[in-house]
Amino acid sequence: MNVVALDRARARDDWERTSALAPWLNDPLVREVMVNAGREVWIEREGGLEHVGTLARGEAERIIERILLPIGRRVDHASPVVDARLHDGSRVCIVIPPVAVDGPCLSIRRFHVRDLPLTAFGDDSVVSVLREVVRERCNVVVAGAASSGKTTLLNALCGHVNTGERIITVEDVAELRLQTEHVLRFEARPSTYDGALEVSMATLLRSALRMRPDRFVLGEVRGPEALDMLAAMNTGHHGSLATCHANSPDDVLRRIEAMVLHAAPQWPLVAVREHLQAAIDVIIFVERSPNGQRRVSEVSEVSLRPDVLGTRRIWAEGANTSRLARGRS
Repeated sequence: MNVVALDRARARDDWERTSALAPWLNDPLVREVMVNAGREVWIEREGGLEHVGTLARGEAERIIERILLPIGRRVDHASPVVDARLHDGSRVCIVIPPVAVDGPCLSIRRFHVRDLPLTAFGDDSVVSVLREVVRERCNVVVAGAASSGKTTLLNALCGHVNTGERIITVEDVAELRLQTEHVLRFEARPSTYDGALEVSMATLLRSALRMRPDRFVLGEVRGPEALDMLAAMNTGHHGSLATCHANSPDDVLRRIEAMVLHAAPQWPLVAVREHLQAAIDVIIFVERSPNGQRRVSEVSEVSLRPDVLGTRRIWAEGANTSRLARGRS
C-alpha cells in the first residue's frame, strides 16, 4: 500500500470512529443520516424521520473534510456539490455554500447488505408476475420515488436470472449487489481535481455492450444514457433492467422520452416513441408505505398501439391479474 492510500485508510478509520455522527452511523436500524444547515442532525430509522441532535459550530465542515479525504474527492466554492460512494457502499451527498444557503448539508445513505426475496415486496400474485417477467426476458424499468426500494427490488429480480448468464451493471454510484455467478460491475466517474477525466454512464454502457452481456442492468437512467439504453434493448439484449425516478408508469415513459430528446434533439418525436415502445416491455412501480415498508403497487406493460404512448396495467393490489403479452424468451 502506498503512502497516499495508507493516509486515506487511516483517515477513513479515524472519522468513522470519532465522528459526532458515529452513534447513528453504527446503528443497524438507521438507513440515512442527514445534517441540515451545518448543524441539525436528522436520521431515518425504521421508515421514520427523527431529529436527534445538534452539531457544534464547525463540526459539519470537519466531518465533510474527513469523509472526502479517504475517497480522493474534494468540495469547494468552484465545485460545491459531491455525490459519491464510500468504501462500505454507503452513498454520500454533500452540498456547501454558496449553493447551500444556510450552511453545509450532508446526507449519508447507509448501505445495508439485504438479500430480500421478491416475497418482501408483495403477495404470491405479484411475485408470480415478477418471476414471469424475468423468465420471459422482458426489458424492465423499476420505477418509484426516492428511497422507495427500487435498487433493492432490482437485486431481488436479478436473483431469478438463470445461473451462468453474463450480467453487466452500470451505475452512477455503485449500489447493486447481485448474488449471481457471472457479474461485471461498472461505476461512472466524475472529473476530479487531480486531473482524472469523467467516465459517464453512457460511455460505460457503450463499453459494456461490447463485452457480450446476456443482460445489462442500469442502476438509474436519468440522462443521455437513456438513448444508449433504448438502442441496446432494441438490439438483442433482452431481459435487461433499469431503474427510474418517476411518479407513475406513464410518467416513466414521459421522462425517458425527454431524456432521449435532450440527448438527440435531431430525432423526430415519433421515432423516439417508436423506440420506447419497442424497447421497454414492463414497468414495475414500487412505493414506500407510511410505516416504511416497500411494496410493488403496480406492474404495467408498455402499449404497442401506434397512436398512443402509454401503459396497460397487468397487476395491481386488489385487482385481477391480466396476461403478460410482451415476453421475449
